[in-house]
Amino acid sequence: MRRRDFIALAGSAAITWPSDLRAQKSAPRVGVLLYSSPEADPQVESFRLGLRDLGYIEGRNLTIEYRYAEGRPERLPRLAAELAQSKPDVILALGGDVAPWAKKAAESIPLVFAVSTDPVRSGLVVTLGRPVGNATGVTLLQDELASKRLELLKEAAPQVSRVAFLWNPDHADNEYGLAERAAQKIGIELRPAEMRGPGDLQGAFDAATQAHADALYVVSSRHTAANIPSIVGFATKNRLPLAGGWGAWARAGGLLSYGPNINDMIRRTATYVDRVLKGANPADLPVQQPTKFELVINITTAKALDLKIPESFLLRADEVIE
Repeated sequence: MRRRDFIALAGSAAITWPSDLRAQKSAPRVGVLLYSSPEADPQVESFRLGLRDLGYIEGRNLTIEYRYAEGRPERLPRLAAELAQSKPDVILALGGDVAPWAKKAAESIPLVFAVSTDPVRSGLVVTLGRPVGNATGVTLLQDELASKRLELLKEAAPQVSRVAFLWNPDHADNEYGLAERAAQKIGIELRPAEMRGPGDLQGAFDAATQAHADALYVVSSRHTAANIPSIVGFATKNRLPLAGGWGAWARAGGLLSYGPNINDMIRRTATYVDRVLKGANPADLPVQQPTKFELVINITTAKALDLKIPESFLLRADEVIE
């Protein structure tokens, strides 16, 4: 090869290689912090699908880097710090018990969260309309839900008068207070059954039994959602109409559920991640709350409980499970 051709070829390679490297570096990086794992958390797939709808293909024009606690909450502070040190373009935190650690570790990195807690009470944002800091996202809370669920439970099972309220007092939400006020208006007595962690589940069942509850209202949280089969099984065994917050409760055998579509809400986080990657400031993006709620009723469970659900009730349902 002549010297002139060699220099030309070498020069071409020198120009092409840095150009390819720049193209690779231009792909944005999203850090994801999880309580469980990418395989075990169903919300991860909803997030991926949301990104795909927006034109992001993982491994092609987007890199996702995961840190996950595998159900061990004591690992979250270290994992959040590791994720922040890797300096992704934006962090996604899934869960009200996860997001505060990401917020603490990554004050200079944009943070998008999806939580079932109150983002203001948990310190993630200053207000829902003006987050102010580096974080924004979606919350599954909506004040009207507590009263509406109780009203639906009373309509579907008119004989109900004493409801065991299964919840986590440490969960940053206002659902118990709102439900208690609503219960008084419709002639229902609430009996708290507390579950701060997995070890409290049997104690919560015992509290419901000792209270002679004739129905069960479950506040969806990390620990209650992880124990849906056991909780629904307890309700079934004791012939308790169960009202839950997400469709999963009715599909698992509870009487009914009323609340947001979780997959749709998680896809909204992908929209916010996209906007941040395109230059938006999280402080300017209001925290999104659910605006559409789905009523799901399980007719098989109703029949097993000898409940005759009015046709007008069924016509209002978004999904009827038979």
